[in-house]
Amino acid sequence: MKFGKQPWPIFPVIGFDLFAMTESRKNFKLLIEYDGSAYHGWQRQQKDESIQATIEAALHRLTGSRISLIGSGRTDAGVHAKGQVANFFCETHLCANTVCRGLNALLPDDIAILACTVVDESFHARFDAKAKTYRYTIINRFSPVAVGRQYAWHIPQDLDAAAMKSAMQHLIGRHDFKAFEGTGSPRAHTTRHMLNAVLQVDAQLSRLNFYFTADGFLRHMVRNIVGTLVEVGRRKIEPTTVAVIRDAADRSLAGATAPGQGLCLMNVCYDK
Repeated sequence: MKFGKQPWPIFPVIGFDLFAMTESRKNFKLLIEYDGSAYHGWQRQQKDESIQATIEAALHRLTGSRISLIGSGRTDAGVHAKGQVANFFCETHLCANTVCRGLNALLPDDIAILACTVVDESFHARFDAKAKTYRYTIINRFSPVAVGRQYAWHIPQDLDAAAMKSAMQHLIGRHDFKAFEGTGSPRAHTTRHMLNAVLQVDAQLSRLNFYFTADGFLRHMVRNIVGTLVEVGRRKIEPTTVAVIRDAADRSLAGATAPGQGLCLMNVCYDK
């Protein structure tokens, strides 16, 4: 398990919290940013490094308690986040500001706590989430990518952005997204409500940013959608074929799974 900037004692001894009168059970909400390049995803693993386990280990050093961190959802190996949300319960005298500063002192440089607040006991990072936004980035140019290659999928062939934008309109709304689901994820059903799907093109940087907002996502759903849209961009399938693939609910008809490094969880929304 890797740790960050300075060695902290296993029990909390920082700031004015030392003089707090009593400990109390608190529900802490974390806003987290991370570079997922060196990790095998968010979820705790038996052998491999994960974001969840790394933060839990830092929390143990900070509070002296074994803590189970509840994430808004899983991200796969190599996937990044600018707005992951998690919560945890702890019997402590530490305030939210101290927890934030303490974690950032203990965590490695590729994980940052952007904010920490004490929330109502009923808050649950996963079950209370109303929507999430993911961004997928493609660098579309012939020459190789030296800077930023760990945050994008490099495609040297020309892509038809207009055709991909047209195809994305067939994803908006409430649909069965089974055709874009990866294997190995338990779920009650495969219907999701895609609230928005947008493609932003930065011609100067040869960068394509796909944004997807939905009330929930299936395993590998965004990466499989992007892989299918790339087939549209390469003019191998028509934009309207995306609707046919969607309705067929057959994974074999969709495109290949896009690489994990291009995906980033941007935001988790808790407002109705």
